[in-house]
Amino acid sequence: MLLNLLLDKGIDVTQATLSRDMRELKVAKIPMANGSSVYQLAGNTEGAVKEEASTLSVHGFLRIDFSGQLAVVKTRPGYAMGIAGEIDAKSSDRILGTVAGDDTILIIPKENISRAEILDSLSKFLPI
Repeated sequence: MLLNLLLDKGIDVTQATLSRDMRELKVAKIPMANGSSVYQLAGNTEGAVKEEASTLSVHGFLRIDFSGQLAVVKTRPGYAMGIAGEIDAKSSDRILGTVAGDDTILIIPKENISRAEILDSLSKFLPI
């Protein structure tokens, strides 16, 4: 839908570029109860020590599971990109990066980071 709005306004962009730009800007498409969607920015948290869970995280996070050193976060549909942006911004000391789909996030921790350390880092802003 956003892609079509941009194209209608004469802005020539591909879906891949739009998705990448939205991820870099930490914008998530959030489904609403009435069936529509809104776009929401994840909060800028540089310099923060302890963070409150954002509305995005509280409403979107479902669970986290591990496979070896990797973690997979399940979210409500449409929330993964925004929550992944929060994880990247708030846990860069322990997490190398994330890959987000619509409702799933792959968390890639840094070397020698335990599951407990990942959970500790994420519990500061996710309702784990």
